Amino acid sequence: MISDSQAKVHARGLALLPLIVFLAIFLGSGIYHSLIGTEFAFYQVKAPVAAIPAIILALLLYRGQLNRAIEEFLQGASHPNLILMFMVFMLAGAFASTSGAIGSVNATVQLGLSIIPPEFVLPMLFLISAFVATAMGTSMGTIAACAPIAFGFSEATQIATVYTIGAVVGGAMFGDNLSMISDTTIAATSSQKVQLRDKFKVNVWIAVPAALITVLIYMLINQNTQAIAYQEYNAWLILPYVAVFVLAFSRLHVLAVLTIGILLSALMGLLMLPEFDLLKLNGAIYDGFVGMFEVALLSMFLGGLSAIMQKEGGLEWLIQRIYKLTRLFKVGAQRAGELGISFLVVFSNLFVANNTVAIILSGDMAREVAQEYSVDPKRAAALLDIFSCVVQGLIPYGAQLLLACSIAKMSPVELIGSVYYCWVLAIFAIAAIALRFPKLRTS
Repeated sequence: MISDSQAKVHARGLALLPLIVFLAIFLGSGIYHSLIGTEFAFYQVKAPVAAIPAIILALLLYRGQLNRAIEEFLQGASHPNLILMFMVFMLAGAFASTSGAIGSVNATVQLGLSIIPPEFVLPMLFLISAFVATAMGTSMGTIAACAPIAFGFSEATQIATVYTIGAVVGGAMFGDNLSMISDTTIAATSSQKVQLRDKFKVNVWIAVPAALITVLIYMLINQNTQAIAYQEYNAWLILPYVAVFVLAFSRLHVLAVLTIGILLSALMGLLMLPEFDLLKLNGAIYDGFVGMFEVALLSMFLGGLSAIMQKEGGLEWLIQRIYKLTRLFKVGAQRAGELGISFLVVFSNLFVANNTVAIILSGDMAREVAQEYSVDPKRAAALLDIFSCVVQGLIPYGAQLLLACSIAKMSPVELIGSVYYCWVLAIFAIAAIALRFPKLRTS
C-alpha cells in the first residue's frame, strides 16, 4: 500500500546511484589512504569535490530536460532548512573563531579545570550538551555552542579530542531526540498522529537509560586521567559562553543566540584586550567563515543531490522495498512491524542525511506499517525519532558531525566510533523492540 503523495512519483532504484558514488569516492579514498599509511587519510579527497561526480551523474540520470534537472538541484540546495543550516555553520564558525581569538574558550576551559575533577570532564560535557539540546530543541545549535569548549578541554588535558567532541555530539543527539520542541519530535508525532507527551513517555524509557550508560562509559574512560593544574584566567572573558548557554533556554532562535555570542565576544575583546582592535575582529570573524566553507558547501551539494534523488523516485523505491520486506514476516508481527518502521527511517536518513526530512519521507509508510502490524502509534513515533537521531549522529556526511569536526579540525570518519550515546541508544532501541519494552497501557 502506497500513500497518494508517494504514488505521484514513479519509484526508481537507479536514482540512488549518485549518493552511492559519492560515498564510494569519499569513504573509499579515505579507507585506501588509511591502509597505505597516508597521514590525514580522509582529507586527501575533499568531500565537496567527491560530490561533484555524483551530482553530474544525478543530472545525467534525470528523466527530463537538463535545465529542469539543474533547477531541481538548485531548489534542493536552497531549501529553507539548508539555508538555516548554512547560517548556523557560518555563525558557529564566527563565534568559535572570535571567542577563541579573545581567549574566551581558554578562560572557560580553565574555569572548568579549576572546579571539575578530570574524571568528570567527559560526563560533564555530555550532560551539559544533553541539557542544552533538550532546552534548545536543536542539535546544531548545541554543537555550535559546546564543541569549542570540548575542543579546548582536549587541548588542555590528556583526553583525546574524539572523546570530548563525541560527548558533545552524543549529548546534542539526546536532546534532539527527546526535546519537546525538536523538529524530529514534531515530525514524528505529526506523522503518526499522536500527542507529544505520549511519544515522550515511550521515548524517555529508552533514551534516559542509554544516557546513563553513556555517562558510566565516560566515567570509566576517564578513571586514569591525572589532574591538570589550571592557569589564571580573566573571568569576564567567560561571559560570551555564559550568555550563549543561558540564552539557549530562552527559546530564542539559534541564529540570534549565536549572533549575540559573537557581539559579546567582540565587545569583551575590544574592552579587555588592548591588542584586539576592529581589524583583528574582522579577521577573526572572516576566518570563522572560511573554516566552515567546506562543510557548508558539502551540505548544499548533498541537499541538491537529495532533492534530485527524491524527485526521481529513488527514496520511494527504497521505502517500498523495505515495506514489502516487512510483509514477509508472519510470526511476531508487532516486532516485525517495529523493525520495518525502524529500517524505513534508517535507510531514508542514510540517503538524505537529515533526520527531520527522513522522518517526513518515511512517516506515511511507517504509519501504514504500524496499522497493519498493530504497532502502537506512540511506539512508532518514538522509534522513528530514535533511529533517525542514531543515524544522524553517526553518518560522516551529516551536518552534526561535519560541524563538530570542522570546529575540532578532525575528520568526521574518525569520530563515528566515539559517539557512544548513539551506539548505546541503538542497542537499547533494538532491545526495546525485542523485549516489547516499555509496556504501554491500552487506551
